[in-house]
Amino acid sequence: MSWPNDTAAVWWAAACPRRELSNAAVAFARVASADDAPAPATPLPDPVPTPAPVPAPAASSPVPALLLPKPAPPLPLGARAVRFARHLTGIPYRWGGASPRTGFDCSGFVRFVYAHIGISLPHSSYAQFGLGRRVRRAALKPGDLVFFNGAGHVGVYVGHGSFIHAPHTGTSVQISRLEGSYSSGFDGARRLA
Repeated sequence: MSWPNDTAAVWWAAACPRRELSNAAVAFARVASADDAPAPATPLPDPVPTPAPVPAPAASSPVPALLLPKPAPPLPLGARAVRFARHLTGIPYRWGGASPRTGFDCSGFVRFVYAHIGISLPHSSYAQFGLGRRVRRAALKPGDLVFFNGAGHVGVYVGHGSFIHAPHTGTSVQISRLEGSYSSGFDGARRLA
């Protein structure tokens, strides 16, 4: 099988869609070799026209504001604290603990959560009880610190009547409802931001 000339082979390959190329090339080759016609004196025209260049947009026409997405508003500080705290559920309780590797006690857990979002807290629920501003139970928002049993226990309010905390030895970081002993032992809440 031989092509009449290299230009014809290149032109045919460019003009045919890929899925038809092999069948079309075989048929063309059969006709070309049967003809043994001399090669054309002038080159064949380019089968694929070159598109005209697209002009760049004028510098004075800005992109319409409707096409640009609005940035999402930043999450409130308390919501960021709750989001991070939820990732720590299941880490074991350890008295004096203050990291996921060693485990958490209640104030170490709250301290670790708030340190992650840039707020430094002491490692004592009693000291934490003196920070921020007092919040009524009916006005709790996600991220508020909730205190129990004479401020000897602390957790982070997550919303809908629940809070996340490191309860006591033999448990792990978990979400509990503000009911039962937590309701009767509730001492108050503080909002840090």
